Amino acid sequence: MRLDDYDPGDDIRDLGRGGGGFGGGGGGMGGLLVGLLPMLLGRKMGCGTILLLGVLAFVFLGPGASLLSTGGGSADPMAQSRGAPQGVACDTAAEKFACNVFGSTHQVWGQLVDGYRKPTLNFFTDENRSGCGAAQAAMGPFYCPADQGVYLDTAFFNELASRFGAAGDAAQAYVVAHEVGHHIQTLTGISDKARQMQARSSQAEGNALQVRMELQADCYAGVWANRARTKDGQPVMEPGDMEEAMRAANAIGDDTLMRSAGQRPVPESFTHGTSEQRMSWLRRGLETGDPRQCDTFNASR
Repeated sequence: MRLDDYDPGDDIRDLGRGGGGFGGGGGGMGGLLVGLLPMLLGRKMGCGTILLLGVLAFVFLGPGASLLSTGGGSADPMAQSRGAPQGVACDTAAEKFACNVFGSTHQVWGQLVDGYRKPTLNFFTDENRSGCGAAQAAMGPFYCPADQGVYLDTAFFNELASRFGAAGDAAQAYVVAHEVGHHIQTLTGISDKARQMQARSSQAEGNALQVRMELQADCYAGVWANRARTKDGQPVMEPGDMEEAMRAANAIGDDTLMRSAGQRPVPESFTHGTSEQRMSWLRRGLETGDPRQCDTFNASR
């Protein structure tokens, strides 16, 4: 991908490692669940394992909960991590790439969303805190609406390639742009409406609403990729990038993850959508570049 260097300001931080455990911050049973699952399964978990256990998250966190992209509470992540060693943001190749993608998303969404406000990008190592509770590498990248921050341990990029077979810079960019897509949902009021609907829903209905949230974020990631340009006007997407992003979307579909774990896919427990759905909505954003085409809530699937 062609990306300009982004000069990080106060919208990007490296929180380092630590943060004082799992108490506070509105994490509640979600933080406990994340802490217990590695012991239950006997191995480190990544994004895929968390997705497979979305139904358990639902039981503990409520209708339509998503460990990867939603949360509650009002804790200050900097206060929670005060005293922990802080790093220098964008000082590794993986962080620099994520920073450049992050900066490019501002260029696009600042033109499309009235009153656009930047989210923050928070790097951490292994574990730290967010305004939504625990931030752990095992959770994968996630967006916290309480502090409007994207949280990322860049070790996930290695797991994306080695475990999910989705290598390449476009696959990594898709991950960052997807989480920024959740920020757009927060700014435009979509997240609030969805949570209100989930509060009145059954478990299955709440999960279905969460799927539509995630598919819309996929579509928004595609919108970014379609519209993003370098300072000299060149598209950020290069030949082969679309295929890389599609492989990533395919690899992290709920049905694919369940099958790869030896489980029978249970649609009622899906929280992110099937591989076909994720690829379809990402492709729609990539091909149209129009966020109005990302209305997953009024689509047939």
